[in-house]
Amino acid sequence: MIMTGAPQSMGEPLSAAGRAALEGGDFAGARRLAAVRMADPSGKAEAYFLLGIADAEAGRVQDGIRQIEQAVALAPHGEYRAQLARLYALVRRDGDAAATLHAAEAAPPADALGRDTMGCVYARLGDHDAALPHFVAAVDLAPENDQFRYNHAATLSFLGRTEEAEAVLEVILDRAPNDARAHHLLAGLRKQTPARNHVERLRAVHDRSSPGRDRLLTGYALVKELEDIGDSAEAFERLVAINSVHRAALAYDFARDAAIFDAVEAAWPLVRAPVGEGATEAPILVIGMPRTGTTLVDRILASHPGVESVGELQALPLAFKAAAQTRSRTVLDPETVLAAGGRDAGAIGRDYLARAAHHRRTPGLRFVDKFPGNFFYAGIAARALPNAAIVCLRRNPMDTVLANFRNLFAIGSRYYDYSYDLLDIAAYYARFDRLMAFWREALPGRILELSYEALVADQEGETRRLLAHCGLEWSDECLNFHAHSGAVSTPSAAQVRRPIYRDSVARWRKHAAALAPVHTWLEAQGIAVD
Repeated sequence: MIMTGAPQSMGEPLSAAGRAALEGGDFAGARRLAAVRMADPSGKAEAYFLLGIADAEAGRVQDGIRQIEQAVALAPHGEYRAQLARLYALVRRDGDAAATLHAAEAAPPADALGRDTMGCVYARLGDHDAALPHFVAAVDLAPENDQFRYNHAATLSFLGRTEEAEAVLEVILDRAPNDARAHHLLAGLRKQTPARNHVERLRAVHDRSSPGRDRLLTGYALVKELEDIGDSAEAFERLVAINSVHRAALAYDFARDAAIFDAVEAAWPLVRAPVGEGATEAPILVIGMPRTGTTLVDRILASHPGVESVGELQALPLAFKAAAQTRSRTVLDPETVLAAGGRDAGAIGRDYLARAAHHRRTPGLRFVDKFPGNFFYAGIAARALPNAAIVCLRRNPMDTVLANFRNLFAIGSRYYDYSYDLLDIAAYYARFDRLMAFWREALPGRILELSYEALVADQEGETRRLLAHCGLEWSDECLNFHAHSGAVSTPSAAQVRRPIYRDSVARWRKHAAALAPVHTWLEAQGIAVD
């Protein structure tokens, strides 16, 4: 993200030329102009800033950080701090990013992009309340910029301000009728009804969408609204077609994921050895396959007066990766799992807590980390965080497969490539199921496996089990989780603002014929599906 607005005291033509060079991708030209600025003591801060942005945009983020740190030391402009916070967040230095944002609040950037950048970094840190005023300011300063408006709308949606988010998105779509992201976000804001929906508009925009990302986004938006208004047959038919096209473009082989599961089990003899002293704090880890009720349980727990939610953190995977010291480009891979197996579990736990601390609002409370993928790390979590409560959501296998197939995860993430083919998802589920059986034997009584169906059928009884496992006293507030005002930044945001409902139980039966191969395959693996 290149910054275009200069600090008010740095608006000289040479500085403007340097920024124009950056905007045009002319990093060498920006460097030459920065070198000229460097010769003038009054221009050194801007020179360091230009060099830092040039380095970062060229992929040398660490060099960029060092240059912009120099700029901030010489002239602590809000714009410089906003960009420094962005780069810190890119390299997962969340604590430094948070501290830099806090410092920038004293004199925030005067330009729209600087304010949008601050909002984006706050959002990256999970603080959507803090992000909102910066997105509002960005839109006020540059009302023609639809990217800023989209960020504003997304944050309003995370905060449950649905009608405001809808109004912002309609402004975007009035000006840019084919904006696929805006259509996708708008469709997910609420459950649509036959009397109030965007189905016909979505049909038209999907038909003219370009192949690739835009067609995927508009297709999922259309499928979601068709399901909402009761046309599940057309919705599923379209979903199969959309996912089939996208799956064909992916170089995915389930063997890649199977190798990670295998490595986790193979590394357990090393992980279970008593190495180091575990961290003493008691976080609550909510794990499981995606779309199985993890957000629901997170909201129930966060409604307790002694608990706060920090959302879906990458803190445990990153602490694990740091301990492994592997040079692979992925956070989770067999090499990293095996390398981290014999590391000091206590050090991993302390690193995890330090990373998580930057996302906490009230440190005196217990906190919930609801990253579902932490099921890979359940073993090391049990050793590194001996006082942690671990809760795994389980859902009917057929509904789990269907829910993963229906949800559009982060398109660019290779960790979700399994989700575009029903049998790929079934294979992933079977391996997940086997890993949970492994943890059940390796860590008896340590992980509460909570059934989504049981929770829906007996909300109070299962909530009591949940709180007891987490060492929490009973609170009636946990039954009114839907009234809790905290931000939700997952695909379940609209659903968990409603009381518990049964609509999603046994949903797979609507498509039983199409899902028959999955049913047969899971049964052949010895997995009970009914």
